[in-house]
This record gives sequence, C-alpha cells and structure tokens, in this order.
Amino acid sequence: MPIEETDTLVVGAGQAGVAMSEHLTRRAVPHLVLERTRIAERWRSERWDSLVANGPAWHDRFPGMEFTDVAPDGFATKDMVADYLVAYAKKFDAPIRCGVEVTSARRNVGRPGFRVETSDGVIEARNIVSATGAFQRPVIPPLVPAGSDVPQMHSTAYRNPEQLPEGGTLVIGAGSSGVQIAEELMRAGKRVYLSVGPHDRPPRAYRGRDYCWWLGVLGKWDAPAPAPGTAHVTISVSGARGGHTVDFRRLAAQGMTLLGMAAAFDDGVMRFAPDLAENIARGDANYLSMLDEADEYVIRNGVDLPEEPEARIIDPDPDCLRNPILELNLGQAGVTSIIWATGFTRDYGWLKVDAFDENGEPKHQRGVSTEPGVYFLGLPWQSRRGSSFIWGVWHDARHLADHIATQRAYMDYHSEALRNARDASQDGAAPADDRQTDRRVSPRLAQT
Repeated sequence: MPIEETDTLVVGAGQAGVAMSEHLTRRAVPHLVLERTRIAERWRSERWDSLVANGPAWHDRFPGMEFTDVAPDGFATKDMVADYLVAYAKKFDAPIRCGVEVTSARRNVGRPGFRVETSDGVIEARNIVSATGAFQRPVIPPLVPAGSDVPQMHSTAYRNPEQLPEGGTLVIGAGSSGVQIAEELMRAGKRVYLSVGPHDRPPRAYRGRDYCWWLGVLGKWDAPAPAPGTAHVTISVSGARGGHTVDFRRLAAQGMTLLGMAAAFDDGVMRFAPDLAENIARGDANYLSMLDEADEYVIRNGVDLPEEPEARIIDPDPDCLRNPILELNLGQAGVTSIIWATGFTRDYGWLKVDAFDENGEPKHQRGVSTEPGVYFLGLPWQSRRGSSFIWGVWHDARHLADHIATQRAYMDYHSEALRNARDASQDGAAPADDRQTDRRVSPRLAQT
C-alpha cells in the first residue's frame, strides 16, 4: 500500500486536538488528526452520567464559539461539551479521521520527519503533535488486591449510584471528581466514607462572581508555574446542581464520614494516615486566602460588588474530624465497593523518540519538545495554570501552530535557496549574489 504523507500529524481529537487543528488550518499547514474512537470520546464514555464542567459555560469554551444549549452562567453537561467540540470541528472542516489508533511513531533515519504506524496503515509526517492530554491512563494505587472481596473501580468506570452493589461505598480521593461522586452517592441514600488528601478548595462563587472570574482578574490563570510544593495538589470544586462551594464539614454534617489519606490495606481493614485535620485546615486556608485577595481587589479597584460576610463562616468540626478514624474494617462498616478518584498518568508508549526525561515526563518548553518536530499539547501547566482547561489549551495550540509555521517558513527559504543555486549552476552563471541567495523568508509571514 502507498504510504500517506502529511506535514503535521495530530494524535487525539479531544479539546486539544480540535484546537490544534483550528490553528494549523488558520496557518494553512497541511495536517491530519487521528482519533482512535470518536471526537471528545473521553467526555462521553469515561465520565459519570451526571458530570458537568467545573467552570461556567461563558468561561469553559473556545473563543470562537459559545454554547447554545446552556446559559452562560450554567454548567455544561459532559455530553454538551462533547457535542460542542464536534460542532466546533465541523465549523472549520477539521481533517479528523476517527477509528484509527496510532501504535508507534519513530524518527526517520537520514531524512526529515517520522514514520507513524497506525491501525489503518503507515503515515509519514514532518511533525507530530501529541494531543492526548493529561488524562490518559487511570491510576489505582496498589493497596487493595485485585481479588479482594470488595469490588473496586476507578472513577472513569463509575456511572451512577445504581451501578454499585447495596451497601456503603469508600471513595478515595477528594478532588473535584471524588467529592462530586461521593456527594452524589450520599444524596442517593448510600453510606459514604470519603478519604481526603491535601487539596485546595476555592469558593464556587464570591461576591456575585464565579471563581473562574476571580482567578482571571487576580491574574492566577496566567501563573507560569505552580507554587513550590503545590504541583500535584488537587482542587476540590463542583459545578453540580448549578454549582456550589465544596465544604467538607457540611458534607460530614449531612452524614458523610471523612477519613485521612488511605495508607494501607490488610485482611479487609483499610488504614488511614492521621492527616485529616491538617488536610482540611489547608483547604480552609486556601479558601479564606482567596476571599482575602478578592476583597483586596475590590477595595483597590473600587469595583461595585456586594459584600458577603457569611462566606467566611466556618462550621464547627464534625466528630470524624475531632476523632479521626485510622482503621476501617470494610466488612463491619458495610462497605461493599471502593471508588478510586486518584487521577491519571500519561502514556506515551507509542511515541518512540528521545523526548522524555528519566521519569517518562515530556521534555519541552511550552509544548515544544527537545526532540525537533515533536510537540505536546494539553499538559497541566504547559505554559500557565489554565493550560489543561478548554480555553487554555486553545491558546497553547496557537503557540504550537506558530512554531510549526515558523519552521515551515525556514525550510521554504532553504528549498528556494537550493533551487536558485541549481538554476544558476545549470545556466552557467556565476553564483547568485547576496540579494538573490540571502532573501530570507520572514518566519512570521507564515502566520499572516
């Protein structure tokens, strides 16, 4: 079979791949996007039924199109987000090919570009953009043996309360996914135990503005790197039921049992670290510090926003916080299922290039890899705090498209200079002077 060729191959057609395709299209860069299933598939089949976006519709979108099926201050459902990305790709006729899996990509020897093996044949590409994002492979810590009597699953496999067996549930991980799933199960009448690790918990809204707005006006979305020691701290925020601030004390008052971080498991007993009070206190401090910054911004800029003193009220500590449970016999407690909301790791096994450090993490500058011709998109903190969000990945994609177009312009100049030299040699003329051979093509011309 003939080998297909393209300038730039984008792997993945989620929000990162769609954004990348738009910017490559704007710069007239020939490209192809490969998706092993459907556009935005993870939003459809790897999230629970009631999931909504964690940011309001006016914020969690691309600049070029608004949501039409949810109010600006509302929170789009997971299917609305998937449909939005499909519609956005159709808007500029993105060259997305679904049902094609990339199995390997290797640099060509002695010539530019890469040889990419796919389930649909071989593709040669000068550039590769890994747009598979940050949520590739679910992580379940090896605490509970796979053959345990208590069924366990990652949050990607959870769909709704009816899916779980009768009895209580232990949810491990209290970031946005874990806390939303735990609250849904509790509201469905299940006995819920929630293991809470270190976290930030911003207010859902304060003084009439969503926290996404506050992060914007306070300049936090554009922070170039996480603060020391906070790179892996999870954020507890929820858009469920119209959006509300996550408050662990109130969840406990409603019947949820809070626990520290899961530390060990043996003979049906889960053991927890004695860090619950510390983790809750850290979340409270993060919450109150954001209120302080917001109040300072209002005073400094004379912004007309109503005061909200009740937002600073912290409820009394529940019993599970004053007297933390360090050991839980799952059988005696009636726990019949475990949900691990413990995040994801990246999987670049298909990318056989020298672009990773000793820990398997991409080596890059704002997504431009140390391996020429390889690009990464959708990484947390790729260029700023907002990089892994829908709007943030759009801006990072623009930067990568600029870089690819710039490199194309340099190579266009190189090819033209070689043609001029060959033509001059064939005509028997003297070598072209600087005005002929040094007509540098401005890289920025490729962006206009």
